[in-house]
Amino acid sequence: MASDTGALQFTPRPQAAATKKMRTAVALGSNIGDRLENLRAARKAIFDIPTVKAPILSSAAYETDPVGCEPGAGKFLNAVVEFEYDGDPARLLEQLIQIEEALGREREHSQNVSRIIDTDLLYCGEQRINDERLQLPHPRLHLREFVLRPLADIRPDLLLPGQKKNIRELLAEVEQSGGVVRQADTW
Repeated sequence: MASDTGALQFTPRPQAAATKKMRTAVALGSNIGDRLENLRAARKAIFDIPTVKAPILSSAAYETDPVGCEPGAGKFLNAVVEFEYDGDPARLLEQLIQIEEALGREREHSQNVSRIIDTDLLYCGEQRINDERLQLPHPRLHLREFVLRPLADIRPDLLLPGQKKNIRELLAEVEQSGGVVRQADTW
């Protein structure tokens, strides 16, 4: 809206829905360097975010074949962490990007290349967001065995917004290539 001076004034949008506590999950992946240590460092950094609260759940770590990466890419270690989150999902996405950069991931890179750490925001409660920076729930979560298998460790009965099947049922439907192997129960 315009004021008497002609300057535009903006009314902040209400944040009530975005700041309620909600169960939130992040997928972690690494295929460069000490992969398990990279997952640990990312998990610790996520859990150090002030708006991340207990209860905190961590899946096992799974070794997986690279999907769509450059020829000769090494295998990934993948895991999922879930926690209570009290904040704006867009802000959490920014914090995840900062964590990736702090751990050595370069922002200017091709999609689906080898990486020290990759974090993907999977869901934030019942939030449904679809804009150029953030899509929730993650739009390909239901197609990726390397995400569904660790998520099934901690939330097999979870029904995501927009899905008619729970995580266990979605996992049963994806092509199981045998390329997802449990590596570490605790990490």
